[in-house]
Amino acid sequence: MKKYLLLVVLVFSIALTYAGDKGKWTGFISDSDCGTKGNNKEHAACAKKCIAAGATPVFVVGEKVYTINNPEKVAKFIGQKVTISGTITGDALDIEKVGK
Repeated sequence: MKKYLLLVVLVFSIALTYAGDKGKWTGFISDSDCGTKGNNKEHAACAKKCIAAGATPVFVVGEKVYTINNPEKVAKFIGQKVTISGTITGDALDIEKVGK
């Protein structure tokens, strides 16, 4: 019985280790080519141009750049400062809600 309990505790510990950080963050929607350079309103035109040329949207908070797992949710916010609710796992963001 102790072996099963130990196994359950081990599995639960591993699950917690790989669980994402759920929350709300404010930053800019930039492009993967420019990254942290897109952490301001003046970068909006460049971000739109780079994404149209094939770069992917990213979320920039301070000096941290997150890839976006569901970029269709930020398509109308390229270059803008937004508040995002979702889950960050490693350097990837799963967006639940985007707002200004």
